[in-house]
Amino acid sequence: MRKLQYWISALLLAASAGWILSACRPKNNQARILELIERIGSLVEEKDASGLMNFVDEDYKDFENRGKKETEAMVRDYFRNYRGIVMHILGTRIDEIKEGETSVQTEVVLSSGAAEVFRKLFKAFGDFYRFDLQLRKTGEEWRISYAKWENVGINDLFPESLSLLKKIFPGI
Repeated sequence: MRKLQYWISALLLAASAGWILSACRPKNNQARILELIERIGSLVEEKDASGLMNFVDEDYKDFENRGKKETEAMVRDYFRNYRGIVMHILGTRIDEIKEGETSVQTEVVLSSGAAEVFRKLFKAFGDFYRFDLQLRKTGEEWRISYAKWENVGINDLFPESLSLLKKIFPGI
């Protein structure tokens, strides 16, 4: 019986040590990128244009050749024109990371105003967008160096996005 208690104690100690060591281990690039996407979503909902622009590279260009300053002006204008922005992040795909750069595709549902409550009640979603981002690593942080976005239909969403959407809006 003592031998069994010893082995159980040793197993629990080893499992605890493994958990503590894994918690202390530095995050990998993929985890940092997913955190960046989540943080960006929070900043959009908070309408924090300055905070959002902290994640945009100085050499940033978008698909319409807007630089960082023009993009910040566009974001501030968007925030002024829409109340109560809600951003549900759906699927995110990260390409292979090479030499501190990668491509990311993420799909979101954007809605605004008090209508968010009604959207949940009546199964209306908002607008679906796919963002194609180029990220560049600066030190330990990832920054957006290029962005393209487009409105997509529900049938064009990634399968993983549709799966998450069904969790947010059950019964669709």
